[in-house]
Amino acid sequence: MANNPIGMREVRELLRLYFKQGLSGRKAAKVAGIGKTAASQYIAGFKSSGVSISAISGMNDSELINLINIRKKTQNPRYTALEKLFPDFERDLKKVGVTLHLLWEEYQQTHKDGYEYSQFCHHYYHWRKESKVSMHMEHKAGDKLFVDFTGKKLYITDPATGEREACEVFVSVLGCSQLSYIEAVHSQKKEDWIAVNQNALQFYGGAPAAIVPDCLRSAVSKSNKYEPKVNQTYQDFGEHYQTVILPARALHPKDKSLAENFVRLAYQRIYAPLRNEVFYSLEELNQALWEKLELHNKKNFQHKSYSRQSLFDQVEKQELKPLPTTFYELKHFCQLKVQYNHHIYLKADKHYYSIPFKYTGKKVKVIYTLSNVEAYFNNERIALHQRNRKPYGYTTKNEHRPAHHRFQAEWTSERFISWGRSIGPEVEQLIARILDSRPHPEQAYRSCMGLLNLAKKHPKPAYRKACEKALEMNCLQYKFIKNMLNNKTFNVEEEPLELFELPTHNNIRGKENFN
Repeated sequence: MANNPIGMREVRELLRLYFKQGLSGRKAAKVAGIGKTAASQYIAGFKSSGVSISAISGMNDSELINLINIRKKTQNPRYTALEKLFPDFERDLKKVGVTLHLLWEEYQQTHKDGYEYSQFCHHYYHWRKESKVSMHMEHKAGDKLFVDFTGKKLYITDPATGEREACEVFVSVLGCSQLSYIEAVHSQKKEDWIAVNQNALQFYGGAPAAIVPDCLRSAVSKSNKYEPKVNQTYQDFGEHYQTVILPARALHPKDKSLAENFVRLAYQRIYAPLRNEVFYSLEELNQALWEKLELHNKKNFQHKSYSRQSLFDQVEKQELKPLPTTFYELKHFCQLKVQYNHHIYLKADKHYYSIPFKYTGKKVKVIYTLSNVEAYFNNERIALHQRNRKPYGYTTKNEHRPAHHRFQAEWTSERFISWGRSIGPEVEQLIARILDSRPHPEQAYRSCMGLLNLAKKHPKPAYRKACEKALEMNCLQYKFIKNMLNNKTFNVEEEPLELFELPTHNNIRGKENFN
């Protein structure tokens, strides 16, 4: 056999040209790109096997190379015993921390006359290269989750109008076990993208060390071969689940070959069986997708005795990180300037939210979710509000106001009446009358504030007497009470009117003359 292992695609082509097309061994070897000596050995090995040429289409590469490799058939029992262990080594190497050296040490414990480490590695690598073991072997358990959208869409139908709506289809595949997930959503927008990623992690029951997305806009803000810029919301999603977002390189489909491969299988095993079905809602469509997905995950790998589901349960499930107790709440990020009235204007709500007044004129980082609005300055949170979607309304916290604004904002009718009651019943009654007499509350509050200032400047008995006088005269003006206190006219008693009779006179006629 040739020293340099030959790809099994070339070997299959050699056998096809020789046994099906009838080409000579030399010509078939030349067309297939194999040396004539190696080609003759492959042809001789296949002839000695007694297997029909049509049977090789159902064989994997490992089975075919073992069938036609004469050298291996004549080898000593040491190699035969080792070769039987290679499929188990392939599976064990997917587990975290498992190395060929560890497997060799375990092999030595049960095979005292076994190969030394260098020959052990040589035979394993030779077997792996000859059988063309797929690249997924190198994915460690719990390491990566590959996510993407399929190219082809599915549809839901409006039962009333019959109109069809196209749906995007999300897929994800774990690197080690290849356990897959699929879900249809309305769009590829950020909200739907985060939702299906979260649903995928819930499906697996844990989070991998890294998530590998394609360079779609919802995942990557700016693609770059070396340092792509991850969308800020998606980055925050990764931090919530303690996983790294590791975008695939643009125009490098091999970076996410497992996702690409599942998309191909999904077309065959999920799309095709549902091609004649009509779905009237997204929930109905997803239920059908998940039923077919379960069959796919439980189906054994080709020419292997285990499935994606069993490999996940045995090897990968325990390597995933536990999920947090709370779901990720979608966040939006923006930079806003604090306006002169110490509020920011959130365009999404058309609403104003207060910020501590000392940040007026500064630019702050705003993060808002479905329920909350947060503001940060120099990585320190300076405001937290419950989200309010009332257009052009104000959400204001009292502690965010300057001191003089805070005092004015605390003006209420009850507070002024309570203050008047603390001085005396005359003052309480006067304030109540003033509040009832003004057309606008703020106008009455200003008059009450004036009365409050007067109470601080004059003795309490004099002040109460002035208020009592104002009530008697029904004069509810601040200036009247101020003048009364300054001039001390509240002590002046009104002179009683003297009653007198008109004298009798001939020119004065009585009332009877006016009938």
